[in-house]
Amino acid sequence: MVSETSANGHNAQLSLPIISITPYLLQPSPEVETQRANVSAAIHAACRDFGFFYLDISAISEPKETEELTEFARRFFHSPQEEKDELSLSNQDHARGYARLKENVTNGKADNHEGIDFYRPVDNPDKTKPLWGENQWPTVPQFREKYEAWVEKMKMLGLVVMEAMAVGLGMTADEWKELRSSVDDSFWVMRAIGYPPLPNDHDGFSCGAHKDYGCLTFLHADPTLGALQVFLRRSGAGPDLSGLPAEQGDEEGVWITADPILGCVVCNIGEREIWSNGLYKSTLHRVVHRGSNYRVSVPFFFEPNLDALVKPLDAALRVQKKEKTALPNEGKAEKAKEYKPTVYGEFLMAKVGNNFANGKGKYADD
Repeated sequence: MVSETSANGHNAQLSLPIISITPYLLQPSPEVETQRANVSAAIHAACRDFGFFYLDISAISEPKETEELTEFARRFFHSPQEEKDELSLSNQDHARGYARLKENVTNGKADNHEGIDFYRPVDNPDKTKPLWGENQWPTVPQFREKYEAWVEKMKMLGLVVMEAMAVGLGMTADEWKELRSSVDDSFWVMRAIGYPPLPNDHDGFSCGAHKDYGCLTFLHADPTLGALQVFLRRSGAGPDLSGLPAEQGDEEGVWITADPILGCVVCNIGEREIWSNGLYKSTLHRVVHRGSNYRVSVPFFFEPNLDALVKPLDAALRVQKKEKTALPNEGKAEKAKEYKPTVYGEFLMAKVGNNFANGKGKYADD
């Protein structure tokens, strides 16, 4: 179901949609099936038009739960620096653990945040191998318990949203079964990120413009307004190059804010761009925090299995072929340009391999 309400934005027509996942959590019935179809259609449209949307998860999460996530993270970040440094990335595989303020770099500029990263536990951990170490947990009471419970909830949510997307793409039951087997052992990543206000002389952003290279991102953040910004491609808007990576060129669009909404997480797509053969677009976003408070966010990255072969889905290709056929003045349907298949684990290692060698096995930020 799509709310009639719009989230903050300078133009209501450019606000992110709000979609409730509740029908996919209910027992099947004719009425529920209709509601699920509406949810899937809304997610399909949001992924095509925005690459971002709000996901109402109030059916599975109480406000107290998410408040505790940010509160426990805040306690950790407000610990003495020497205590935080005991969990340094360098203690493990340079991916799991704590990174100091401004250690992370985006587009050649230091990001104004600190963070702690957790990955799916692995068999036979070996910190000399990229991504194969052990998670380092803060000693803040209940931190690990609450965050591990959140991981389980987000893993379940990831499968539910993937199913809704499959329906939106028109996948058959067998096609969905095959796709599900590619994400049922998700190599997930979770971060807690702390953002002090940007100093006036900081030449950069709290987190520079980037796209997520995972599958789905579910972002919870404290109530800070105006920090998370999303770049919406809009023809005719004129090029807005402020903070865009150089490779983005002069793409036309606008930056809008994606402020937190109680009971919702912000959802955006990464690797789904390959699965959808470009039908769904991974979208640039950044963080610009100039308030007076210390902002905390907790992004969860729902990823494919390490051995998953990520390739354009037949259902997405069918949609593109149908749309090509329906275009006026087209003599015949043209074959859509297909993204190259990739094994997710190899793709991920290539992304972080150089960072690992340099002692910077970092992931994306929000």
